[in-house]
Amino acid sequence: MGRPRVPLLSRERIRDTALTLIDRDGLAGLSMRKLAAELGVQAASLYKHYGTKDEVLDAIVHRVISGVDTSAFERGDEWPSALADWARSYRTALAAHPNLVPYLAEGPGHRDEGMRMANAVHGGLVGAGWPPREATLIGAATRHLVMGSSVGSFARGFVDDVQVYRDRYPHLEQAHLLRGRADQIDTASFELALSSFIDGLRARYDALR
Repeated sequence: MGRPRVPLLSRERIRDTALTLIDRDGLAGLSMRKLAAELGVQAASLYKHYGTKDEVLDAIVHRVISGVDTSAFERGDEWPSALADWARSYRTALAAHPNLVPYLAEGPGHRDEGMRMANAVHGGLVGAGWPPREATLIGAATRHLVMGSSVGSFARGFVDDVQVYRDRYPHLEQAHLLRGRADQIDTASFELALSSFIDGLRARYDALR
């Protein structure tokens, strides 16, 4: 018997192809019809594996969030280092797929991986002595910080024509250099925000004790 013309579908292949579409075309670029065309099959074939597009998106979220490391909280590490490790791992996962961030921003909801992550962070913070309400606020604030830094690049928003800035914005005369150093600047700005955030939390923690 000859080999099939189209590779067999699987949940993993559908999920990964959908993520590729989102990375390339954005959330608006994903539909079951477009996904089927990308896979070279009829849309009806997809519904044997996923009942709706939202089920596909939830599978993608599971894959992306499952890579976020919360082990420092689970080990009982000091809360500042555990928070920093989680935030960096979370940002790395989201920055690889910035077009997915708006969907993730809707909240953990019923998604198992999001709930697992929230549970580990909240438990670690409360176990370290933070009141439950404060732990909830810290988790939410860290999430806002991570998502804001993942959704787009500050430095890539500047054109590399020096005259654009020199003629009209003299205080930004070096801004034409930003685009070429985008990764370095975006990472450094995230680290600045994260360290400042944690330093502020240290003072808050001491005041609560």
